[in-house]
Amino acid sequence: MSGLPRPVIRPRRLRQSPAVRRLVAETRLHPAELILPVFVKEGATEPTPIASMPGVVQHTMDSLVEAAREAADLGVGGIMIFGVPTSKDATGSAGDDPEGILNVAIRRVAEAVGDRIVVMADLCLDEFTDHGHCGVLDEQGRVDNDATLERYAAMALAQARAGASVLGPSGMMDGQIAAIRSALDEAGFTDTILLAYAAKYTSALYGPFRDAVESSLQGDRASYQQDPANATEALREIELDLAEGADIVMVKPAQPHLDIVAAAAAMSTVPVAAYQISGEYSQIEAAAANGWIDRERTMMESLLHIRRAGAQLILTYYAVEAARLLR
Repeated sequence: MSGLPRPVIRPRRLRQSPAVRRLVAETRLHPAELILPVFVKEGATEPTPIASMPGVVQHTMDSLVEAAREAADLGVGGIMIFGVPTSKDATGSAGDDPEGILNVAIRRVAEAVGDRIVVMADLCLDEFTDHGHCGVLDEQGRVDNDATLERYAAMALAQARAGASVLGPSGMMDGQIAAIRSALDEAGFTDTILLAYAAKYTSALYGPFRDAVESSLQGDRASYQQDPANATEALREIELDLAEGADIVMVKPAQPHLDIVAAAAAMSTVPVAAYQISGEYSQIEAAAANGWIDRERTMMESLLHIRRAGAQLILTYYAVEAARLLR
């Protein structure tokens, strides 16, 4: 046996054709793993294009329902709804108004497709406050953590009553998952799922989203969103949300923080999501529009990277287009 020639190791054998590459692929995408973020604008009479997010619109109520039906028909796993109200105030009172734009939209979508796609709602005050912050401000103009938790609890109940199956607390307040879970359980909504924005970094890539929701923010959210320099802090935040009862934990933004996605997947006892945010989307669109990259290949590759890092669920504005290609 010792006289036999050493075998030639040729990894390229498993790359020689599309069929072979498909057979041995370690990571796969499926429409059911994708979640479509959508914007619905109060009083809109026709869908309004968002200049900084080519291909994405502020929906009317009717066009929102049609978008939800299309996503459901393609097998997309979930739809995350963001409301754009016509009026705002210091406490974001439209956020828990049963007739506010977000809660009406939840009801309409849940009635139309709630048995075919998971209906999700963003749970945060930033779209509804006249100062644009994710919480109630104190006399010094700082976000009051505990006062904000009371508002989140009220919003959670309104969204659960409207028919949302999953709530996405995204404000990064300390104790938000415990406060919301307690309020839901006390009101009998024990089956409502909490998707915790557990590691949400302050980022320069949120700009197009703020255009989409017509944000009133002046300044930044660095006092409550995480510092991009920190990784251990993100893992601590995830551990806290798990201890408070989060059903899913999420990392946001996705691509710049794939190391955190991977670390979260390694430690989490619940599914891990990642949000490919507006700036990530718009970068691809801008480069493709200039002819610098292949748009479709880059879109699918970007989603594959996030999935390979360990995210089981991906919020992406490409959800419908990707699902169509994956069919």
